[in-house]
Amino acid sequence: MMAKYLLLKHYRGAPAAVNDVPMDQWTPEELSAHVQYMRDFAARLEGTGEFVDGQALSPEGTFVRYDGEGRPPVTDGPFAETKDLIAGWMVIDTETYERALELAGELSAAPGAGGKPIHEWLEVRPFMAEHPPVIE
Repeated sequence: MMAKYLLLKHYRGAPAAVNDVPMDQWTPEELSAHVQYMRDFAARLEGTGEFVDGQALSPEGTFVRYDGEGRPPVTDGPFAETKDLIAGWMVIDTETYERALELAGELSAAPGAGGKPIHEWLEVRPFMAEHPPVIE
């Protein structure tokens, strides 16, 4: 039985990567090599049936909360927002948790500054399994 996992790439909030040069300081060639690695990785997982979806996220974003009927939404509170933390994500569907960890480790080696692997920390989060119905 397959299980889905979310692999989160962080801007910050995770332990520092080995090659910890911020992406906005990479050359265009380094950025292209990184993006191509990600595409090749996803294509390989499409071939094995393990890729579900993935996206890079823009650093822009707005935090919104419903604040009552007829009131404007509340934005930008005094807390960390995902636009400051999450750089992108990939959803995979694997047979085992160990396989999800293996793939996350491989994805962590995407090239960065100087063409060297980033060895960044990725967060692996399982999707919640469907809960059994509640019988009263």
